[in-house]
Amino acid sequence: MNKSTVRCLYTATFSEFLSKEPLAVLGAMHNNYHGDALTTTDEAWMGEIEVMQQVLEPWKDEQGQIVFEYDIPRLGKRIDVVLLLRGMIFCLEFKVGKKEEFQAGIEQVMDYALDLKNFHLFSHDRKIVPILIPTKYKEYTTVFQPSVYNDDIYNPMITGEKHLQELIANVLEHAGAKRKNGVIDNWLISPYAPTPTIIEAARTLYENHSVEDITRHEADKVSTDTTINYILEVIQQSKEKQQKSICFVTGVPGAGKTLVGLDVAIKQTYKDGEVDKENGAVYLSGNGPLVAVLTEALARDNQKKCSQRGERKNMSDSRREVSEFIQIIHRYRDNMLAKIKNPVENGELEIDPEKAIKLAATGYGEVEHVAIFDEAQRSWTHKRIADYLKRGGTYGNKLKVPNFPMSEAEFLIWSLDQREDWAVIVCLVGGGQEINTGEAGITEWIKALNNRFKHWNVFISNKLTDPEYAEGRVNGLLTGNNKVTFSDCLHLAVSLRSFRAETLSAFIHSLLSFAPNATLLYQDVKGKKYPIVLTRDMDKARQWLRKMARGTQQTGVLVTKVAARFKPLAVNILAQGDENAVHWFLEDKTDIRSSNYLEDAATEIQVQGLELDYACVLWDADMRCENGSWAFYKFNGKNKWNPENNEESRKYMLNAYRVLLTRARQGIVICVPYGNSNKTPEGFPEDPTRLPEFYDGTYNYLKSLGLEEI
Repeated sequence: MNKSTVRCLYTATFSEFLSKEPLAVLGAMHNNYHGDALTTTDEAWMGEIEVMQQVLEPWKDEQGQIVFEYDIPRLGKRIDVVLLLRGMIFCLEFKVGKKEEFQAGIEQVMDYALDLKNFHLFSHDRKIVPILIPTKYKEYTTVFQPSVYNDDIYNPMITGEKHLQELIANVLEHAGAKRKNGVIDNWLISPYAPTPTIIEAARTLYENHSVEDITRHEADKVSTDTTINYILEVIQQSKEKQQKSICFVTGVPGAGKTLVGLDVAIKQTYKDGEVDKENGAVYLSGNGPLVAVLTEALARDNQKKCSQRGERKNMSDSRREVSEFIQIIHRYRDNMLAKIKNPVENGELEIDPEKAIKLAATGYGEVEHVAIFDEAQRSWTHKRIADYLKRGGTYGNKLKVPNFPMSEAEFLIWSLDQREDWAVIVCLVGGGQEINTGEAGITEWIKALNNRFKHWNVFISNKLTDPEYAEGRVNGLLTGNNKVTFSDCLHLAVSLRSFRAETLSAFIHSLLSFAPNATLLYQDVKGKKYPIVLTRDMDKARQWLRKMARGTQQTGVLVTKVAARFKPLAVNILAQGDENAVHWFLEDKTDIRSSNYLEDAATEIQVQGLELDYACVLWDADMRCENGSWAFYKFNGKNKWNPENNEESRKYMLNAYRVLLTRARQGIVICVPYGNSNKTPEGFPEDPTRLPEFYDGTYNYLKSLGLEEI
C-alpha cells in the first residue's frame, strides 16, 4: 500500500483480507498510523478486524474491497470501515463493546454518508448504506428504505455484530445489487472537494493544516491559496526590507475571507508546531459572537484531543492558548489606548513614557508584527469611537479618553506604526456588509493612509473599486498615492459557503437590488440543487428545516435586529451576549439553547461570519416591497411602524437581509408571514402592527422570481 496516495490505514480485496492473520492486519494499520495508538484504540481495531473477517466470508470470492479508517480528506474525520461491494458503498461505524444505540452514533454515520455523497466524486452516483454497529446490540434493522431525498443514501441502519452479515446480505438483495457490478475503480483516491464550515475549518487549521488542505482548491476559480501566498509574500518582503505594508482583501459573501485571515495568523504564529513570538500574527475581529464561537470551538477541540492523548489540560488553559492569536479587536485597541497621554492635547496621539516601555524592535507597539482585521469595513467612524471613549469603554477597560482624534481605522494603523522595525496589516473586506450605525466602511482606512501614513505600502484588491466598496470612490481616494499596488490575487470571487450554488451570492444581490437577471440566477441556483423555498407559515418553515437536516447538520431561524413583531409566531430573539451565541452555534440537538431547537432566532449581528446548513429567514415588516422598491420601517416599541428615511440606516437594514440570506450552506426557507387580517367587533384591525399589506408586497415579489412555496 502506497501511503502517499492511499487515504486509509489499511485496504485490501476481500480475499486478501480474509487470508491475513488479524495481528498482521493490525500491524499494517500501526505502520500507517501517524501517532501513538492507545490500548483502547488497539482493542477497538482488533475487535473490528475479527468481526469483519467473519462477516465477509460469504463474499470472499467476489471483487469486493475493504477499507479501514478511511480519512475523509481535509475534514479531520475517519470512517471505521468502508466496504465497496457490488457497486455499493457501506459506511460502518463500530462501537465495540456497546450494547445500545445512541443518537450521536446515528448522526455520526449519517454524516459520513452525506460527506461522501456531497463531496467525494466517485461516490456521487452510488448507493450509500450507513450502518451503526454497537457490537453487543441484540436487534437489527429489518426495514430498508432509501432516503426520501432521492439521493441514493439509505436511512441509517443499526445492528450488533451477530446480525451484521445478515443485514448486509439483505440490503444487497433489496437494492438488487448484482455480483457483476464489482468494485468502484480508484474510489480510494477519488477527487474530494469539501467546503467545511468556518468552525470546522478553524479546527483543522489549528491542527497545523492549511487552507489548501481543507477547501475545494481543485476548482479553477477558487483562489484562497493564491491569496494566502500573496499575503505571506508581502509579509516576507516587509520583514526583509523593514517596511510597513497593508493589504486589502475583498471577496463575495462566504468566499473564505475569514479562513484566509485565520490561516495567515496561524502560519505566522506557529512554525513547526512552536509559537513564533518574534514574527507572530494576531487575528482581530470586532465581531464578538464570531470570536467567542471560534475561541470556544477551538478550546473544546484542543482539550478533547489532549484528553485522548492522555494529557491533562483544563478548559481555561485551552481558551487562553487560543486567545493568543484570536482576539476581539476592542481589547487589542484598549491595550494600545492604555499607553497614550491622556487627555489628548492638540489633536495628536502621543505615547506616555510613564505608561509604556519602549523596546528595541517593537518600539511602543504590540508584540505581533502582523495584525489581521476581519470585516475591516465595520471599523468605527471617528464620531462613534470618540463618543464611545468619551464615556468610557464597555469591554472591561473603563478608560475615558476625551477628544479622541482618530477613526478606529486610523488608530489601528497608528498602533502598528509604533513598531520601530516592520509591520503588516491585512484588512479583510466584505462588500455591502456594513450593518451597524457608525461603521465607516473602507473609506476611513484609505483616508488614513493618504493623510497620515504615506510611508506605508498599499496592496489592494482590484475589486475594491466596485460600487459596494466605499460607494465606488476608491479610485478617487487613491489618486496621488504612489505606493499603491493593485492585484487580482487579493480578491476571492467564489463562495465556498454554499457548495451547492456558487451563484447564490449573485442571486441574493440581484434579489435585493431588483435586478432583471434575478429570475435567471434563481433558476441556476435551483438547478444546482440549492433549495430556496417560500412559505407564509412559520410552522411549515420549521417542519421543512427538520425534514431537510440529517446527521449533525445545523438549522436555525434568522431575523434582523430591527424585526419586532415575531412573538405571535412563537419566535424568541436570542439574547445579546457572546455566551448566548456560543451555545446557539455549538451545543448539540439535545440542548434547548441550540439553534436546532428553532426557538431562539439569531440576528445579523450574531451570525455574521458564521453559517448554518439550513436556515429560515423570517422576513418582518421592517423592509417591505412597495411599488418595485424597498420601503424601510422601524417599530416604535408600542403600536406603530414609522418610516425610516435616514439613508445610512436604510443601507444597514438592506445589508442585514444580505447577511441573513447568505448564511446557509445547503438551503433556505424564507417565511413572509400572512400578518393578521382579523377585525375587532367594532371593525378595527385586531393587530394594526401586523397588517397583511405590510407583508404581501414582499411575498408577491419573491413569488414572482419563481420561488417555490411549500
